[in-house]
Amino acid sequence: MRDEKRVVTLNGFEQRLMVAGLTDFRNDAIRDGKPTEDLDGLILKVIDAPTKRQKRRADREAR
Repeated sequence: MRDEKRVVTLNGFEQRLMVAGLTDFRNDAIRDGKPTEDLDGLILKVIDAPTKRQKRRADREAR
């Protein structure tokens, strides 16, 4: 089975909220003695996700 990529578009607030939720989930896993390697990687992916600026087509069409 091939790996499929999923793209989720978040604004700054939503990204911070997701990082906070994942961090809380990670802390619960640590408290329960469960491994956190997968969560660590996911948190880093969300933090380091590149930003994408929206295209301004309306401005170009007016020219």
